[in-house]
Order: sequence, then structure tokens, then C-alpha cells
Amino acid sequence: MWGLYRPLLLSLPFKRRPPALPAVPPARWVPVRGRKSRNDPPAKSKAGRLRVPTPVDPEELLVVKERYRQYVAIVGALRGEFKEDMLRKRYEEEVGSLAAVRAKIEADKHQRLMDFNNRENERLQKLREERLRREAEEEQEQKLQAAIHREKKQDEFLKEKEREVLQLQEAVKNFITLENLDQRIEEVLDNPKNYNFAIDREGRITKRTVKR
Repeated sequence: MWGLYRPLLLSLPFKRRPPALPAVPPARWVPVRGRKSRNDPPAKSKAGRLRVPTPVDPEELLVVKERYRQYVAIVGALRGEFKEDMLRKRYEEEVGSLAAVRAKIEADKHQRLMDFNNRENERLQKLREERLRREAEEEQEQKLQAAIHREKKQDEFLKEKEREVLQLQEAVKNFITLENLDQRIEEVLDNPKNYNFAIDREGRITKRTVKR
């Protein structure tokens, strides 16, 4: 037992250090649990035992698989990040000044790419603004044309109603009222009409009955 605490005791100051303890000799025989050979028969207590699979909950299995996938992805990402950091440090240590030059070159390249990206974004933004302005003008023109068409339809409708009113006013003049009832009766009696007649293919009257 003292052998376990010997390094701790040796690390104490000199004044408080106890006298050296004898080292414990290692054990010659280490108990190891033996295993059955391939040809050994099964134990009598397990001769008729059938292994029943452990029941698995499908929902729990899906959750476990999803969490394991996330764990593998996170660990892989961390491992890749650490590996990249280690390789970069090793490269900087091995190359030295060339690493600084390469880093400056990469920084300049990144800055050029960022400038190009900004210019491209500005160009696309101008094109987008022009397209939106053109679409707004076209939409405004379509609304104006639709309003003109509606106004034209409304004018045609009003003119049609005015013509119907005028026709009705002209027809009212020929209506039979209490005031002109006697006059209309006298006109009918003075101008009798016989509608009992026959016509040929050309529309000429060929036969008419005598009025009684």
C-alpha cells in the first residue's frame, strides 16, 4: 500500500520527508479469468436457453440514430478543425517566412475577390433596380389602359342607355292614353286594315279576303 503513495511522499519538502520505504516487489502470479475453448460444450444451466432479442422502441431508435449522426458530424467537424489548425501551425513552423508571404498573398487574393464581389453586387443591384422600375412603369401603364378601357365601356353603356331613353320617348308619343283614346278609335275606323291575305314567293299579295 505504501508503494502507491511513494511518489507523493518523495515530492514533499526535505524536512517533512519520511525515511525511504522499501519498494513492494511485483506479484509473480496475476489472476486471470480463463475462457472456454471453442470445443467446450455449453454449461448445463444454459443448455436450453434461447437468446431473446432486446425489444427496441422505434421512436427511441430514430432519436438515438439522429443524435448519433449529429454527434459524428460535430466530432468530425471538430477533428477537421483541429487537424487543419495543427497542419497550419506545423506548416508555419516548417516554412517560416514563406508562410507569412503566402498568408499575405492569400489575404490580397481574398481582398481582390471581395472587391470583385462588391462590384458584382452593385452591378446586379443596379440591374435589379432598373428591372423593378421598368416593371413598375409597365404595371402603371397597364392600370392606366385598364382605367381608360373601363371609362370607354362606361361611356358606351351610358350612350346606349341614352339611345334607349330617346327611343322610348319617341315610342311614348304613339301610346294610347285616355286623352287620345277617342281619336285613335276614329283613326282605326277610318282606316280599316285587312291582314287576311296570301303572298307568293316574291312577296306580292295574290289573294285577299273581302272585309265584312
